[in-house]
Amino acid sequence: MAHVRRAAVAGTWYPDNPARLVKELDAHLAEVDVVPDATPRALVAPHAGLMYSGPVAAYAYHAARRARPAVIVLVGPSHFIPFEGVSIWPDGEWQTPLGPIAVDEDLASRIKALSQTIVEMPAAHGREHSLEMQLPFLAHLLPGVSIVPMVMGRQTHATSFALGGAIARAVRESGREALLIASSDLSHYEDARVAARLDGVVLDRVGAMDAHGLMRALEREPRHACGGGPMVAVLVAPWQ
Repeated sequence: MAHVRRAAVAGTWYPDNPARLVKELDAHLAEVDVVPDATPRALVAPHAGLMYSGPVAAYAYHAARRARPAVIVLVGPSHFIPFEGVSIWPDGEWQTPLGPIAVDEDLASRIKALSQTIVEMPAAHGREHSLEMQLPFLAHLLPGVSIVPMVMGRQTHATSFALGGAIARAVRESGREALLIASSDLSHYEDARVAARLDGVVLDRVGAMDAHGLMRALEREPRHACGGGPMVAVLVAPWQ
């Protein structure tokens, strides 16, 4: 039987009324004042409540409209369930106020088959908001595009790079255009001076396309980001 993942934070973290949700999404998108100069292969987008993350996420998803992918690979951190490896949602659909988004069973199966670190652990997705907060923008801007949802437990070097390698090989073998999205906020609860330092390291390493450097920074000081491992995975995958 196909799995249906029901929305966990609709009506609290973002509106569950479709018209109101679209209005809020469009308001954030209307504030984007940067025209992308390239078609993205991978994005980093935040996952706080829409009123907080929406203005930033809108920049990422404004760029995503240029991609026109056949499938979207989502990787986020697990906030509630500690475990080793990565939990993939293998089939079925994820519900949103704008309609269900289908899981790409073929690509999910390919990715899972390529690494023993990737398992099925539905409980890791139950309350998790890191992927769900990406779905309103995706349902609104890229309707009909299927997803492969994955959450990462312990964000180790081995897990992050194994996942990046599995994604890269699976997408290449599928012959399809994929957009990779890492769900991550940056530093939490720091004063402005400390946050600027921590966030600056992440921006510098991502801007340099330096997955290994980002991983080293995260290992020294995990406060840099809550989804650092997912960022590493999607940063390294397009170039493998």
